[in-house]
Amino acid sequence: MTNAEKLQNLLELEIIPDLEVAIDELFEEIDKAKNATKEQKEDLEELREMRTECFAIVEELKRDELEAEEIDELLTELVEMKTEE
Repeated sequence: MTNAEKLQNLLELEIIPDLEVAIDELFEEIDKAKNATKEQKEDLEELREMRTECFAIVEELKRDELEAEEIDELLTELVEMKTEE
């Protein structure tokens, strides 16, 4: 399996689903409180931006638009982030 495939799998099977769960949970908190705090709004925006970036990376991978170095760097960075959780 190439690093591009590993990166795509990591994004599609772990990172994006985790982001979507976090977004859903944040929406539930906001719904229960009937109002979003400034911090919650900022968190929600950050999570949405991260999800959008992940989808963009997946699309770039599918179109073979990323250099091997970029793929390696992204893969390393995301694996480190997942390990820290």
